[in-house]
Amino acid sequence: RLVIEAGPLVVFFIANARADLLTATAAFMVATVIALTAGWVLERRIAPLPLVSGAFVLFFGGLTLLIEDTLFIKIKPTVVNLLFAAALGGGLLFGRSLLQPLLDSALKLTDRGWRLLTQRWCVFFVFLAALNEVVWRSFSEEFWAGFKLFGVMPITIVFALAQTPLITREQIDDEAESADDVPKASGSPPNER
Repeated sequence: RLVIEAGPLVVFFIANARADLLTATAAFMVATVIALTAGWVLERRIAPLPLVSGAFVLFFGGLTLLIEDTLFIKIKPTVVNLLFAAALGGGLLFGRSLLQPLLDSALKLTDRGWRLLTQRWCVFFVFLAALNEVVWRSFSEEFWAGFKLFGVMPITIVFALAQTPLITREQIDDEAESADDVPKASGSPPNER
């Protein structure tokens, strides 16, 4: 799965190093379609986050190539991260964690745990959006392209790992959950005859 998700970024980085950002954008779009297709073939489903991100790669990449302006591919991470933050934040405003349906098969957390985890990811997505803006506006295209792979990916992995204490603390134990479902026996022993 990591290869499928990181593969398009690797292709983008290599194509940008060997050619230019427009060529890298076209390669990124092709690699994204291949990665989404491979994900479908291997798992018979495409996870929502890669699907949304892939749609934005195709949309902003298409604009970049059509208008021949690299601005669109540079702001794509900002827009996608703000969209994810808005979706998670909007869900919280309505009392729902939108992470729960995405991760429920992998994690069993308390309501408080889902709420806290969602809040943290919401803030993190805003941070990534702001960081993308700073990097593409302040550094060369080559640095920005490399930062997408060698900066954003490790930062995201470190952030995800930093959530381990919260997940551990708020995790629902399957055995305890199933024990709660079993009716409790009455406190008095049965009468002997």
